[in-house]
Order: sequence, then structure tokens, then C-alpha cells
Amino acid sequence: MKRVKVKLEPRTPGKKSELKRRRREGYIPVEIYGKGVKNAHAWISVRDFLSLPHGETFMMEVELNGEKRMCILKDIQYGWLGDNPIHVDLYDLANVQEIEVEVPIEFVGTPAGVEMGGTFEAVMHTLTVKAKPSDLPDKITVDVSNLGLGDVLHVRDIKPPEGCLILDNPEETVALVIEPEAEAEEEGTEQAEGEVQTSE
Repeated sequence: MKRVKVKLEPRTPGKKSELKRRRREGYIPVEIYGKGVKNAHAWISVRDFLSLPHGETFMMEVELNGEKRMCILKDIQYGWLGDNPIHVDLYDLANVQEIEVEVPIEFVGTPAGVEMGGTFEAVMHTLTVKAKPSDLPDKITVDVSNLGLGDVLHVRDIKPPEGCLILDNPEETVALVIEPEAEAEEEGTEQAEGEVQTSE
């Protein structure tokens, strides 16, 4: 799994005036917690936060007060606009034997059914896996080139990376190739419903 290094600044919780000032200066409050470790309060600059990898799982080697801690990004809270991060939670991996994490799925290849006029539809974009921190993948690559018209890819069809256990329901649909006839029927149904509503 990819590792990134980030230097954090110490934060004193409970001071609203400091919270507002630091946010204006371009910082986001951070909470670090974990199994058997002391919680820590910190700041991360918006610039460092935005430079973190997107669309993949990664570990963060954070430095705070001269101490280095290996963490994983656990949660991000956004403001009411939905695009401005206002709080970040990091999980300390110091005493963790195994961890459950959502890992992004990367679909590769062009489904055979698409070349025959079908439409590829991804239903799931992440898989929940359980593994040692050292075995966590940054993403799970799934080759969909063999999917024909009407074919469905289930969780059970995906081979987990070495050392990982996929926790999602094996019968859950990950992706499928919709046949052209099915698409036409759906469009026809939607159009008919629209006409009925209009006539009322």
C-alpha cells in the first residue's frame, strides 16, 4: 500500500476562537485515535490535505510533536456545501493486527458485451476488506473484459489480493452489462409513465 508523509501541528481542543482563526488560515482540525493509544489533536494544512492520494487507499506517516505515527484516513467531515473538509479522523495502526477498510475498485478492460452494443454499469465502487495493515492494497483491480451481454459480476467472482478477506456479501452485484433490448424497454416504460402523468 502507498505511504505518504505528512507533518501535523499540535492543536488545543475546545478553543472556538482558535478553531475559527486556524480555519481562516487554511488548516483543518484532525483527531488521531486508535486501539490502546492516546488520542491526539492536531491541524493539517488544506494544501497537504488536498495533495493526499484520491481514489485509492493509503497509509499516512504523520509527524506530530516530533513523534511519528502510522495512521490510516478513517473519516472526513465536510461542510454543508459538501466540498469543503471541516474535520479529519485518523486511525493509529500501532496496536492493530487486522483492520477493516473500504478499498476502491479499478475496472480494467472493455467488456465483450459493450462491443456488441451493451452498456457497462458499475454498481459497487469499493469493497470492504479485512487484512493486516501491511497487506492492505491501495486498490483492487478487476478485469471485466470477459463480461458479455447480460453478464453480471458478483463479489464472489473477485479474487481478493493475497492476505485479504473480502467482507461484502458474496452474492452482491459488483457490475453488469445491460443488453440493448433491456435499455429500450426501460426507456419505453419511462416514456409511457411520463405520458400518463401528463394526461392527468
